[in-house]
Amino acid sequence: MTEETRLDGAATMARLVAGDYADPDGGPPLSVPTRSVVIADSLAGREDDCIDGVGLAGRLAVVCDRITQAVLGDGVARALGDARCVVLEDRPHADRETVEAIRAATASADALIAVGSGTINDLCKFAAFQDGKPYVVFATAPSMNGYTSVSAAITVDGLKKSLPAAAAVGVFMDLEVLAAAPPRMIRSGLGDSLCRPTAQADWLLAHLLLDQPYREAPFAILAADEEGLFAEPEALMAGDLAAMERLARTLVLSGFGMTVCGGSYPASQGEHLISHYLDMMAPDLPESFHGEQIAVTTLTMARLQERLLAEGPPRLSASSMNEGAVTAHFGEALGHACWAEFAKKRLDEATAERLNQRLEERWDNIASRISEIMKSSAELQRILEQAGGPTRPRDLGWPDALYARAVSHARLIRHRYTALDLAGDAGLLEDFSHGLTTAA
Repeated sequence: MTEETRLDGAATMARLVAGDYADPDGGPPLSVPTRSVVIADSLAGREDDCIDGVGLAGRLAVVCDRITQAVLGDGVARALGDARCVVLEDRPHADRETVEAIRAATASADALIAVGSGTINDLCKFAAFQDGKPYVVFATAPSMNGYTSVSAAITVDGLKKSLPAAAAVGVFMDLEVLAAAPPRMIRSGLGDSLCRPTAQADWLLAHLLLDQPYREAPFAILAADEEGLFAEPEALMAGDLAAMERLARTLVLSGFGMTVCGGSYPASQGEHLISHYLDMMAPDLPESFHGEQIAVTTLTMARLQERLLAEGPPRLSASSMNEGAVTAHFGEALGHACWAEFAKKRLDEATAERLNQRLEERWDNIASRISEIMKSSAELQRILEQAGGPTRPRDLGWPDALYARAVSHARLIRHRYTALDLAGDAGLLEDFSHGLTTAA
């Protein structure tokens, strides 16, 4: 065991910020662009110290919505004195139009201060990136892992994209504020954290089968906190600050893992594709938080991965899916963009035969390696149930038929190769998706 694998989560985070965390993949020491992460029981009265600690100066703009303004935004603005407060409409959308509205409202500011969680953070980090400005974030809920990532989930012309974004110069988390967040938002953060096993399994599959790049680093930095986080979902929901600190740190470190890898690969694979499909194709569904969706789709991916490993090497065939079929399913506006993504991984006869040979030769190693890093679907379901979180599509108001369609077609929206593709290329995905909903 290396010295780094013995570090606790707080020490891991400190070393990453300091730039001297030993890379488990053998590269130079890992560093991140974020200069300060402060996680404390309370930050009341310390807001200006947090800002001073990262060297922000000049004209500052606090960006929040009406809810986060009341929770923390007004306090941050008062502490900073002359900072301008930009208050978005209730329930803002992370889309190009809202980004442009923020850029216009903060045109005279030298730096942005996001006060919120997923949507506000994504909007501010992308606006800051577009304008070349620094930004920091005061978290109001432990609902997602994007606080420290360098990508933002922004909807452009109806298609949800992961776009390059500014790194937060500082991330500030008041545990009392986080623990007071709506329970669904806390469960959302837990759900977003639960996909580590399925995302890692998908990424490792693409590496072992297709020789795509893969890294252990983003998972090594999470290891110290994951076991404790998964072991105490009830304490987390009861407001225990030690449990909340572990979740907050996990979310920060997960974002750092994406930053280290230069993309969302370690935290967004098949489970996120299913969620994104539903966001794109069924926008009128009952409102749910991103992490709630990931909780449900993670269970789906865990079950699919388990089934694939249990059945032995699949036999792949050339894809019958063509541009016309993709466009017919998604419509003209989205269809061409989806086809451009799917075409990059679409199997022709020669590629299918080559991969079949690899599967025969490598299956034992593939199955063994993936099994080592998985958690069973039963264990993941137990964690969610103890937290009172959603476990079935119908828990979020998703009709069974729609969910089956999402599982069957989500792989078409992005070129990332996952267990959805392995099952789809083997002709197994359609039966799996329908059997999943009837058994739920």
